Amino acid sequence: MDTKDKSEYTGSPELEKGKSHIVVEIIEYVPNAVVIKTIIKKSTGNISVMSFDSGEGLTEKTSPFDTFAQIIEGTAEIVIDKKVNLLQTGMGIIIPAHAANHINPAGRFKMILTIIKSGYE
Repeated sequence: MDTKDKSEYTGSPELEKGKSHIVVEIIEYVPNAVVIKTIIKKSTGNISVMSFDSGEGLTEKTSPFDTFAQIIEGTAEIVIDKKVNLLQTGMGIIIPAHAANHINPAGRFKMILTIIKSGYE
């Protein structure tokens, strides 16, 4: 995952099962970085929570799978096939499989990414 040539940090493989979590609090901001914490990872998909420091985003990419992005703190632009979508806390969007997309920050923000791998093999 490209992060504008900045540092990228990952956490432990998954969150503890059977325990409640305040999702926005399980990840912190790191200066000049995108931080990724895996919530759950399976062969059929995964869920991750990410934090982006001010000025950090993700470069354009495509995925062979549908991806659901939900902003849990802050604001970000999610660009899908050159269409800009401004999302704020509580908003989500489905990024279709094979669609060119990238994420532009509007200050610091946190989001959950859910990737569904079945159905496009």
